[in-house]
Amino acid sequence: MVASLPCYLEENVDRQRGRGVFEKSLAGLRRLNALGYGMPGRGLELSLVYNPQGPLLPPPQAQLKAEYRKHLAERYGIAFTRLLTLANMPIQRFGSALVSKGQCDDYMALLRSAHREQNLAQVMCRSLLSVDWQGYVYDCDFNQMLGLPLGAGRGRRVHLSELVAAALEGAPIAVADHCYGCTAGQGSSCSGALGE
Repeated sequence: MVASLPCYLEENVDRQRGRGVFEKSLAGLRRLNALGYGMPGRGLELSLVYNPQGPLLPPPQAQLKAEYRKHLAERYGIAFTRLLTLANMPIQRFGSALVSKGQCDDYMALLRSAHREQNLAQVMCRSLLSVDWQGYVYDCDFNQMLGLPLGAGRGRRVHLSELVAAALEGAPIAVADHCYGCTAGQGSSCSGALGE
């Protein structure tokens, strides 16, 4: 089970997601714990997802996990298995907010300057695909959000029914500036920091 909890502090979650969201999130996490998710020895994983509240890179995943674990256990009695830290992608709603606040260029400069070549070997688009509700395939979730189809250079969308595994090996991956969000700093993917 994977659940988004962008911070362990109520005021930060409510500021980002809306008033009362933190308490509702805690209620949901307590229900999951009662079912055994995130509880030691039960074999039911509960991963929480953190993303920064603004145009920043996430802090080190292991350090933040320890802070989440301590705070949530001591104050709310909540347990979880893993914490996944994700960078905010400069697309869609977050991208629009950056543009409206005049922060887009600075955030893109931060992502570019924090790019780490070693993260390229582990980015999700190298081993996973994203499939939309109609069965069309994308190199990653973010490209799907942008309508940037699989290997964008092919000129048309590819349907899942057309895929042959051998045809994908060595095929180009559609990339754009938002891809720096996955390669910056400790890296970011569906499974959190790339170095973990």
